[in-house]
Amino acid sequence: MKIATSIFLALFLIITHSALSQERARVVVLTDIENEPDDAQSLVRFLVYSNHFDTEALIATTSTHLRDTTAEWRIREIVEAYGKVRTNLLRHASGFPPEEHFHAVTKKGIARYGMRGVGAGMDSEGSDWLIEVVDKEDDRPVWITVWGGANVLAQSLWKVQKTRTPTELARFIEKIRVHTISDQDDSAPWIRKEFPDLFYIVSPGENYRHATWAGISGEPHRKFASGADTTLVKNPWLREHIINEHGPLGKQYPEIEYAMEGDTPSFLSLIDNGLNVPERPDYGGWGGRYELYQPRFKPYQNREEAQPETRPIWTDAQDEVVGNDGRIYISNHATIWRWREAFQHDFAARMDWCIQSYEEANHPPRAVVSNEKEIAIAVGEEITLDASASSDPDGDALRYQWIHYPEAGSYWEQSWLGFIELENTDQAKLQVKIPAKAKLTTPQTTHIILQVTDSGTPSLSRYQRIILHIMPREK
Repeated sequence: MKIATSIFLALFLIITHSALSQERARVVVLTDIENEPDDAQSLVRFLVYSNHFDTEALIATTSTHLRDTTAEWRIREIVEAYGKVRTNLLRHASGFPPEEHFHAVTKKGIARYGMRGVGAGMDSEGSDWLIEVVDKEDDRPVWITVWGGANVLAQSLWKVQKTRTPTELARFIEKIRVHTISDQDDSAPWIRKEFPDLFYIVSPGENYRHATWAGISGEPHRKFASGADTTLVKNPWLREHIINEHGPLGKQYPEIEYAMEGDTPSFLSLIDNGLNVPERPDYGGWGGRYELYQPRFKPYQNREEAQPETRPIWTDAQDEVVGNDGRIYISNHATIWRWREAFQHDFAARMDWCIQSYEEANHPPRAVVSNEKEIAIAVGEEITLDASASSDPDGDALRYQWIHYPEAGSYWEQSWLGFIELENTDQAKLQVKIPAKAKLTTPQTTHIILQVTDSGTPSLSRYQRIILHIMPREK
């Protein structure tokens, strides 16, 4: 028993450590920009976080809402505004690419809807460029974030399938990670059916109200319940903190017509904030939480293009979250809105960076836990997690919040064995106890999130994720 447990734990730690080691993401954006204001909103946010990514392509596409044209010109318009504030952004953080880089990687997709733009003779500047990006000699995966229709990706995959060996195709697919905002054309279900090994995050279909990504801002427009602050995703707040008096880039941020930034969750989880783990959507982060399973077929979601799911995908998961009103909410939307104050304040601070000096603006704290990121602990044992070394670059006072995230681990499924006990959740040092009555037969995991928030304006948060590997009591 002792030897088997040790081997199991060693393998667990190796796999988890690899997942937790976040590197700068290679990112491709497919956008049906100009179908409504939200793509332009998301692009503004994306650019002020562009020091977190290696942006490989910005490709204008069609969608069910923009069927026979693309708007590459709008991408360039926003990129030009970014170029005017880049020098000031660099006063606050390094790594913001020059304007010329974004122009060089801005491409056009085919001006056809969905599968009508896939097949022989349907190559485009965008689909050919996407193949070049994936083919680069780079061990990192390529994250393809799909804000509109997916037919540029579909054409790239179709061409590789037709021109390469099965082994070469498999190698190509292995390098791709897709995060698409629902299915905005009929090529997306085709991709999932034709390429079953492709890593794919989606709330399938066109039922946007039920989709996980709607949790970023959807309650005012879509009328579902939420425990988040809705003022943070309405035009008055955006005018004050993002649009007005925030320089050329702020002027490019349009006001809301339906809901704010529906496409933003596709890249929020790629930001290196200490919480996000891109390769593990089931761990949860600013972009939501997703689980790997084959979802139930809902014909009403896909309208006339309805197709049943043929294999597991990373899709909607639920979190149990206490809202600002003190009530408990259990929903897939909650996996995003639970972080709303943090990611909206963070965006507001970065828009301040566009116009303010370093001394005037606020910068995120540094969350540090002195313990290892993965810790083995046996049933009945206690441990202290210590965040005393956390700091703030502006000298602001810090608030500590330790969050138990049971859904991200496996122990919660057996919580009837005894709830994990946490003491001093608002202090730098947290005491954790695994109940002695938990009669485990195999190791289980649970996640503890440290959230450190500064006292600046706007207040900013950073995180550290600790994974506890709970071991059965040794016999």
